[in-house]
Amino acid sequence: MRIISWNVNGIRAVAKKDFFESINKMAPDILCLQETKAQDHEVEETLSAMEHYTMHYNSADKKGYSGTALISKIEPIAVTKDMQVSEHDSEGRIQCAEYNDFYLVNVYVPNSGQQLDRLDYRKQWDTDFLKYLKNLEKTKPVIACGDFNVAHRAIDLKNDKSNYNKTAGYTQIEIDGMDNFIEAGFVDSFRHFHPDTIAYTYWSYRFKSRERNTGWRIDYFLVSKSLVDRIKSVDILSDYFGSDHCPISLEIEF
Repeated sequence: MRIISWNVNGIRAVAKKDFFESINKMAPDILCLQETKAQDHEVEETLSAMEHYTMHYNSADKKGYSGTALISKIEPIAVTKDMQVSEHDSEGRIQCAEYNDFYLVNVYVPNSGQQLDRLDYRKQWDTDFLKYLKNLEKTKPVIACGDFNVAHRAIDLKNDKSNYNKTAGYTQIEIDGMDNFIEAGFVDSFRHFHPDTIAYTYWSYRFKSRERNTGWRIDYFLVSKSLVDRIKSVDILSDYFGSDHCPISLEIEF
């Protein structure tokens, strides 16, 4: 089974580029998209050319903002939205698909804001999201994938010292949040298989960041420990363009 996760930074914008050609090349069994920036019917219309997939969407109340989509060749047993915490559930940030052997959670974690004005909210989100994942894990193992909006360690961003505690995505509060996921038993699968590899999943559109590879690794597959032995590969697919993020992939055997 091949799972692809990709923050597309606007589904309607990326669809006008090489998106469908890229998806055909990557050939996912399940595709998790974040930051669709569209309402459900707009996502459905944009992706209508994708045959042989079932599609599920979770849009933000606010138009043109946030949003997730889960597209699967394998029909899920059930798909639910959000974590059932009212303060978090209006931005279309979570989808959970139940399959025979696991839960797949597609997530777009809130950014802490340019002025870090949403950092307190982000701290609460991380706490509540971890509780949500651990509750799912009581029933089945979990694969949580998406844009977690944090570089966990210095190796995960180009300019760690100049960004530390100054830039959203690399504050100690956010780092602590990721530490809590790892300490609770979720495995950062890319780092597990590639402990010393410098590779990024996000580059700002400014300052020719992608050309210079001034990037951040903020997109993850976090998996329950019981699934690690089933994983065949985890990759960052930086040769694919169309967004300020690149896709990431996980191949797993059941």
